[in-house]
Amino acid sequence: MKHFLINITYKVDLTKIDEILPEHRKFLQEGYDKGLLLYSGPRNPRTGGIVLARAESAEQIKALFDKDPYKITNTADYEFVEFNPVKSQPFIDEWIKG
Repeated sequence: MKHFLINITYKVDLTKIDEILPEHRKFLQEGYDKGLLLYSGPRNPRTGGIVLARAESAEQIKALFDKDPYKITNTADYEFVEFNPVKSQPFIDEWIKG
């Protein structure tokens, strides 16, 4: 498995983001249900969000996020940062190993 930090940056006013937020969270739940996402949440200040994910490839995780309502409505940009978790808390070892 490959690991990714996904940095989401809003391109529109928070009023528009808040309209889409329930659908975005429903989309994220699908990633959690597939075992691809570890955690996610808004940045502080609220200019976007962060997602920690894993997938077989960068293409797989990017394809997943192509279905994000923020992407579909062109209200956010995405940066996918691949990294190698060489150290972690023992309680997430199984998730990291995939």
